Amino acid sequence: MPLNTNKVLKRYYSIKEVAELLDVQESTLRYWEKEFKEISPKKTSSGIRQYTEADINQIKFVKFLVHENHLTIKGAKQRMKENPKQTADTHEIVSRLKAVRQTLVDILAEMDVTPPCGQPF
Repeated sequence: MPLNTNKVLKRYYSIKEVAELLDVQESTLRYWEKEFKEISPKKTSSGIRQYTEADINQIKFVKFLVHENHLTIKGAKQRMKENPKQTADTHEIVSRLKAVRQTLVDILAEMDVTPPCGQPF
């Protein structure tokens, strides 16, 4: 999913933009920043956070571990430390599958077709 919908590449995103994009609270982002050294947005001289795409990808990864794998913060840290490559690969696969699923749902909606058994995917 592209981060910027208006076709102009942005270098930095505000905490509000990132929170809306990832459907998390701003306070959650600030908390994760304290807990995970991998999340370290640049801060202006006045303390305003500026997130890069790399920062956003790290946040997506943490969200995947905490929200989708139902790990505690401690468990997510441990998973990232013990087997970062495998965990990142799993996250990438799940993200791609979700994108494919959404594409299929969009195609079915456009065709005005109900999924089998009337259940959404």
